[in-house]
Amino acid sequence: MFDHFLWEILICPVLIALAIRLLADRLRPETAVAFLVTSLAATAAAVLLTLGVFALKAVAELPVTGALLGLSDAYVRADTAAEPWASWLSLVLLAAAVTGIVHVVRIHRRDTAYARRFTALTATDGVVTVDDDRAEAFAVPGSPGRIVVTTGMRAALDDHRFAALLAHERAHLHARHHLMVLLVHLSAAVHPAFRLLVRQFDHLVERAADERAATEIADRRTVAHAVGTAALVSEYTHRAGRLRVAPSRTDLSRAGTVPRRVASLLTPRRPAPRPLLAIPAAIATFALVWTAECVIDLGELLAAAS
Repeated sequence: MFDHFLWEILICPVLIALAIRLLADRLRPETAVAFLVTSLAATAAAVLLTLGVFALKAVAELPVTGALLGLSDAYVRADTAAEPWASWLSLVLLAAAVTGIVHVVRIHRRDTAYARRFTALTATDGVVTVDDDRAEAFAVPGSPGRIVVTTGMRAALDDHRFAALLAHERAHLHARHHLMVLLVHLSAAVHPAFRLLVRQFDHLVERAADERAATEIADRRTVAHAVGTAALVSEYTHRAGRLRVAPSRTDLSRAGTVPRRVASLLTPRRPAPRPLLAIPAAIATFALVWTAECVIDLGELLAAAS
């Protein structure tokens, strides 16, 4: 079974991470977000399930388990006799992944509860205006979703740029970007290689909202000006790097993100052909199929050991 550990835990995560890093900025943002997040989440699920399979194998290797279930623990251990550490390392990695997932879920619930405080406020066309000199704007997902804008932000933007900002935030709500961001963070909790992609997806989600806003108001330059102005006047975050999907106590944006977004709006480049999406899709599909084979192999091993 060690070949499953090799491919699922060591090779596939690195391959999908490399594919995403190479393609993220070369595809249309709207397409890239949905497709690449799905590929990442599928691979992460495969990794998590494979860790679970090897963790079960580690438990089956114990003499006490063999005595209780009538299994030959020696037979189970012999399957990976050349790599006796694989099963127990998987058990440790599974515990770390589950701990990370629980942490992500707790943060998500905390931030969601914080954001939902604004949904009870009076809204005009889905926009809640908060009397605050600090310049801030963000989307609050829900039914219905809300866009929260402070008076400080409203005063900093003229009508055209304010319309662009609202279009940007509506794009987040319409595309349910908060779920995409959550999937990325959950995936990052599963494997270290995926943690390197969090900031890239953060930027990609913002680019997708920028493009949808530019289409809605039919003026890329105005959206670019709105993005730049909103970032400059923002005093709420430690580093003005993006217009957030929802308020958060940790700003993960990378320095230089706003200039990249503005440059992409002002001088859009030709996207790479869509067939390139087959690369991450193929990796994710292989990971899922190979994981299913891993589950079958464990079942056959335990059956033989009994």
